[in-house]
Amino acid sequence: MTDLVAQSHKSSSSARSGVPGTGRAAAPENLVAQSHKLSEVSVPDILEQALDGERISDDDALALLESRDLVSVGRAAHELRNRKADPGRITFIVDRNLNYTNICYTDCEFCAFYRRPGDTREGYLLPKPVIFKKIEETLALGGTGLLMQGGHHPDLGIDYYEDLFRSIKARYTIHLHALSPPEIQHIARRSKLTLWETISRLRDAGLDSIPGGGGEILVDRVRDEIAPKKTKTNEWLAVMRHAHRLGMSTTATMMYGHVETLADRVEHMRRIRELQDEMGGFRAFISWTFQNDGNRLAGKVAAEDMPTSFDYLLTQAVSRIYLDNVPHIQSSWVTQGMKIGQVALEFGADDMGSVMIEENVVSAAGTTHRTSTEELVHLIKALGKTAVQRDTLYRDVKVWS
Repeated sequence: MTDLVAQSHKSSSSARSGVPGTGRAAAPENLVAQSHKLSEVSVPDILEQALDGERISDDDALALLESRDLVSVGRAAHELRNRKADPGRITFIVDRNLNYTNICYTDCEFCAFYRRPGDTREGYLLPKPVIFKKIEETLALGGTGLLMQGGHHPDLGIDYYEDLFRSIKARYTIHLHALSPPEIQHIARRSKLTLWETISRLRDAGLDSIPGGGGEILVDRVRDEIAPKKTKTNEWLAVMRHAHRLGMSTTATMMYGHVETLADRVEHMRRIRELQDEMGGFRAFISWTFQNDGNRLAGKVAAEDMPTSFDYLLTQAVSRIYLDNVPHIQSSWVTQGMKIGQVALEFGADDMGSVMIEENVVSAAGTTHRTSTEELVHLIKALGKTAVQRDTLYRDVKVWS
């Protein structure tokens, strides 16, 4: 494992608190202290503090990211992971990532999946019979959940989603983990409803939980550059706050390695930690790196500045240490590949995420890793762990001893 990490490690001579290789300083809006100096902070002291059960600060998290001390940070993250979840078990879910439409008007710089309204050649909206068939295939493969997300389709209001969700629930026993916060905000605006009304009606129609998509980086300076038409930071958080108040479970995500700084990553995690302190509805945090094929944002990120597997493992490890109130951390094998996805289980992750029977968004950006239940079980057992298929709410479905 050490050799694998070493192979993926680039030179760390780039700007420490900015975007690697750019020298870009952290944004003034960040609450992370701009006068922070790595030399003033002891990484061993920070890790000892975390292992003693004390909460680390924003400055501490930034120091860990800047340190590039993957081995020490990863070891501490793994120890904290073992305290939060059974150290002898690794979980995963069998579900399908169903993208019901690719029609979207937000024009995000990083997205290669969407098609603009009016695109009759490649744009689509899946009809009900196709969605039903995909659900039946998922259930036949032992799946328990449907992760359903799509674009911001200008013609779809709440009536469409209520009808679709009720139709699904009338036919199938499946968990609907659907509609990212930006989609829910779009539905509310399109339907002239409040967020509370929108989420309440969607829940009553069959929506079980909300995925953390559209989070990207929860810093508006960054969002204005990579997705200027999409949900702002406080709007994304507002959707999740309303969902938590309604008793719904959600996840949180972070997509990084583009125009953000290291301090922006900490700011993003701070927003998640604060909302979790307030409401307690996030059950998992999933981070992944920017994929640079087929999108406009690729032109803003030099090849040498693209995040490596080293960067991924370090960021994930810091997230486990910093997000002390989030139960689960998922490994992102979909963007990193199965080998790094397996290694990530020693760097703070306790869950392998989804078998992902279908995936369209990441693959549209040039990354096409695939797996199966059998492969995940084999990889987990190779670590000497018990493989456990879970459902969306982390309840056991099947255990491979």
